Parts: sequence; C-alpha cells; structure tokens
Amino acid sequence: MGHFCSPTSSYVKFLGIAFLGIGLWAWNEKGVLSNISSITDLGGFDPVWLFLVVGGVMFILGFAGCIGALRENTFLLKFFSVFLGIIFFLELTAGVLAFVFKDWIKDQLYFFINNNIRAYRDDIDLQNLIDFTQEYWQCCGAFGADDWNLNIYFNCTDSNASRERCGVPFSCCTKDPAEDVINTQCGYDARQKPEVDQQIVIYTKGCVPQFEKWLQDNLTIVAGIFIGIALLQIFGICLAQNLVSDIEAVRASW
Repeated sequence: MGHFCSPTSSYVKFLGIAFLGIGLWAWNEKGVLSNISSITDLGGFDPVWLFLVVGGVMFILGFAGCIGALRENTFLLKFFSVFLGIIFFLELTAGVLAFVFKDWIKDQLYFFINNNIRAYRDDIDLQNLIDFTQEYWQCCGAFGADDWNLNIYFNCTDSNASRERCGVPFSCCTKDPAEDVINTQCGYDARQKPEVDQQIVIYTKGCVPQFEKWLQDNLTIVAGIFIGIALLQIFGICLAQNLVSDIEAVRASW
C-alpha cells in the first residue's frame, strides 16, 4: 500500500521546497523578511508570490500524499484527495468563467497590467516580469504604448523632469538581430514621434490583444496541457481514495 508515494510524489514535495526556498531567498534579498510590513508597500504584483504559493501547494500535496501513504494515514490521504479536488474544481470554475465572461476577464487583465505599469520602477522582480512579457509577446502597455503615461517616470506631462519622459521601457523596442548588446535607452522620447515613426522603433500593439492572439494560435497546445493536468489530478484523487478504501478494508478485517 505504500507504493502510492512514488518518486514523482517525492519530486513534487522537494520541488515545492525548492520553490519556497527561492521565494524566501528573493524576499530576503529585497529586505522583506527583515521588514514584513513592506509586503503591502508595493503597488503592483510581486512575482515572488508565485514561487511561494505554487511551492506551498506543491509541498502540501507532496507531503500529504507521500507521508499519508507511507504511514497508511487515512486522514492525510483524505486531505490530499479533498485538497486536490478543490484545486481541480477551482481550475474548472476559472476556465468556465473565463469563457463565459471574456470581456470582464479582459477588463481585469487591463486593470492588472496598468496597475503594474504604475509600479514598474518600485520592484526589480516586477520590472523583469513586465520586460519579459513585453519582449515575448512583442507588445507595449496593456492596449498600447500610451498606457505608459500612467507611470510617473514615463508620462508626458510638463512637470515630469525624468529623462524617460514620453518614452517607454527598452522591452517595448523592436529588436535589431544585428545588435548583440541591448540598448536600454532605445525607448527614450519614443512617444514624442509621429505614430508612423513609432512603429519602426517600438511595438505599438498592447499586451492584452497580443496575449489573445497568442492564445488563439496556441489553443490546441494550451488545451492539451490543461487536460493533461486535469487527468493527472483525477488520477491522483482516485489513487488516494482507492488506497484509503484498501487501508480501511484491512483494518476492518482485524
């Protein structure tokens, strides 16, 4: 009966510990652990939360499933099944809601991106996440480059004394394959140029429509990944429940 705790379960548990370790290390480097109240100071999204939440969930699942099977602990195995079932239900609900309320999801994504644009210079991890997103999807801002007016360093107001005034981050710049070194100043004054000239030096499409296009182009792959994850979760729940039944049947025969 202890075979439920396969090497995969152990990998999940240790991978969860690794994610938690990376998250805590990142917070320690930013001084968050020495000043816990600073967690709420960031106006945007802190990517470290992804490591902590994913790592925490993976560790809990790996611990409950593995230890529950090895110790034949029906409480831990039932907890594993219920916890995994809740995650599966939340994923299913999120998928249905995302399909039914597409416009609302788009509005929330627009709000989320713009909120993080405001906090672009406040956190290096957030800055790297935004730069990666804009470079990967070849986009700029939520619906266009002018969304960077929301940032105090990039807005075009007369009171803005920043050298980045009326510009965009380097991640908005179109890439020249011949350039080996990234020009971090390529976005300076970009939005002061006519729109036709802007299209030459920066991406003018927003990240929300570019994400929609990417999703449509890769719908089969994305759907396949989600179906695969769902099947693994269902298999885990069934396996845990079967093990609980076997343990209770053995105990009943004593």
